[in-house]
Amino acid sequence: MSESSLAEVLRARGLRLTAQRQLVLQAVLDLGHATPEQVHTAVREVAAGVNITTIYRTLELLERLGLVTHTHLSHGSPTYHAAGEHQHVHLVCRECGAIDEIEPELLRPLDDRLVAERGFRVDIGHVALFGVCGGCADGGAPGRGGAGRGSEPG
Repeated sequence: MSESSLAEVLRARGLRLTAQRQLVLQAVLDLGHATPEQVHTAVREVAAGVNITTIYRTLELLERLGLVTHTHLSHGSPTYHAAGEHQHVHLVCRECGAIDEIEPELLRPLDDRLVAERGFRVDIGHVALFGVCGGCADGGAPGRGGAGRGSEPG
């Protein structure tokens, strides 16, 4: 998202574009999948005075504005990514913590069956499957298993 687009979204809500808001959004976009702590580390490389509380508040604001979304990929902090991304299912390696993505169509048969048998529809945009990536399973390089856009843990 460009700086002018972000400024327009904020102005439409009666808010202004601050350097901190811009840095937090840019960190999420650059990192792909990031916890608030990872965003904080990235932002502090540019603006050392930004504290973790500001990061959390800014992420909450950006989520209310529909610019980012979060998923709980573990028992720890939520993981944020750009809201404009296509829907995807997260694959989380329990060994190395790497995150990979697959298309939600792979879960469509399960979703259809759950609807037919239980009347339950899966929110595929918030699905995380836990297991062991191909790299860890083969004893090779962690985080290298599977196809798709993976990310190393922070």
